[in-house]
Amino acid sequence: MKAGFIGAGKVGFSLGKYFTLSGITVTGYYSRDIDHASEAAGFTGSRCYKNLKDLTEDSDTLFITVPDSAIVDIWKELRNLPIKNKNICHCSGSISSSAFFDAKDKGAFGYSVHPLYAFSDRYESYKGLQKAYFTVEGDPANLPAITGCIKSLGNNVVIVDKANKPLYHLAAAVVSNCMAALADISREMLEKCGFNRDEAIKAMAPLITGNANSIANVGPVRALTGPVERNDTSTVISHLKILSEKFPESEDLYRHLTMRLIDIAETKHPDRDYTAMKNITEKCTASVSELPSHMKEKERTK
Repeated sequence: MKAGFIGAGKVGFSLGKYFTLSGITVTGYYSRDIDHASEAAGFTGSRCYKNLKDLTEDSDTLFITVPDSAIVDIWKELRNLPIKNKNICHCSGSISSSAFFDAKDKGAFGYSVHPLYAFSDRYESYKGLQKAYFTVEGDPANLPAITGCIKSLGNNVVIVDKANKPLYHLAAAVVSNCMAALADISREMLEKCGFNRDEAIKAMAPLITGNANSIANVGPVRALTGPVERNDTSTVISHLKILSEKFPESEDLYRHLTMRLIDIAETKHPDRDYTAMKNITEKCTASVSELPSHMKEKERTK
């Protein structure tokens, strides 16, 4: 493979560096911002291209690493260049290879090649790419060659149907982006307890990394801990009461997540009866009258 990159952001930088270190020839970069292309070329030991035509001629596979909203615009420009027998790949998680709407008519092969990975830094993210799964979908003609090339780097590859790309991207967003939202909710709560922002983030770090590593190593069921798994209804009632009074915007989220945790707990402990936990979570039971007896007096004397 002789891979050329259109776009010089975090994904382009990272994939180009990873490919180069793994023995794949990276021809270079083209970007509307020539400084970005020059920087990426220097980082990967490749060439900075001043026009798209030259990059296309020097590459047999083109990776479009631009924002999703720009992919079709790039294709409209690229489709008028000599792309016969070339592989055209974008790296969007949500958009299918259908973005290259007339690739076959042009004699080219269109693909979506997406690393299931969070690219947070142009110069550092490539270091973790070897552990990432890649998903691929597109023209059957060169699909074995594309997937085989990625597998040769040591990565696992899953072929997905283009109709499932939105669902696939949703799954990635839930486990990646939504985790940031949950962490921010926790940060806000810790600040209410007296932590400053930096302290809250540092305090959360062992919990976040410890749980993430455990889930990654043994899966959600075996990694589950906490009051739901213990069937500690008193604590969950207390949580719901606090949410109702101080964080009402997060109460429904807590209830929905807790119901899913109950499902996981039932899988982990099929001998336990979580009926009471379900009833507590499904309806508003955080009033003092419904608290367990050992908590009622404490609430009344506040």
